[in-house]
Amino acid sequence: MGREAGPKCKQCRREGEKLFLKGDRCYSRNCAMNRKATPPGMGSKRRRPRRSQFQIHLREKQKAKRIYGVRERQFRTYIAEAKRKKGVTGEALIMLLERRLDNLVYRAGLASSRQQARQMITHGHIELNGRGTNVASVLLKPGDMVSIKEGRRARLKPIVEASKDRDVAAWLQTNHDAMTFQLVAEPNVELAGHNIATNLIVEFYSR
Repeated sequence: MGREAGPKCKQCRREGEKLFLKGDRCYSRNCAMNRKATPPGMGSKRRRPRRSQFQIHLREKQKAKRIYGVRERQFRTYIAEAKRKKGVTGEALIMLLERRLDNLVYRAGLASSRQQARQMITHGHIELNGRGTNVASVLLKPGDMVSIKEGRRARLKPIVEASKDRDVAAWLQTNHDAMTFQLVAEPNVELAGHNIATNLIVEFYSR
């Protein structure tokens, strides 16, 4: 699947907030949002016209896609699946995105960013319930166990050590020494920590 290859910091500046796309740099003083929070482009310093409703909805959708590293076609699939579930569609959408394997590897503190977590998975470093997998988009369910393959742990130890001090999601139990974690509960939308107006995303795809 294709990915956005442009500068990550410009994506944060476009959305006007940190999306945590560059790992440790996002937590340091070198983060571009600390130095230059204006949107990219030559006209960013001039007063911009009031955004239309379409632009407001579009930007919220783009922000969610960039945070979780999902392309348009797959994002539409998540929207369709969220609509089929009971309850609030927007909350169901976030719960689906939070259950992705690459997101949970990042949330567990085994990688510094979702992109790095995705790379670890596609390179075959991760096991799911004792079996190797290279599918970053697989959705986990409570009880699933994830670990770094025993033969790869020495190579990936510096990455895990650099990320272990970051807060771990409440729905995960992580053992950084063993480089494993388990999904113990459904993700909590309120504790996900992202300022995403999911109602705007649902409305965008309901046009």
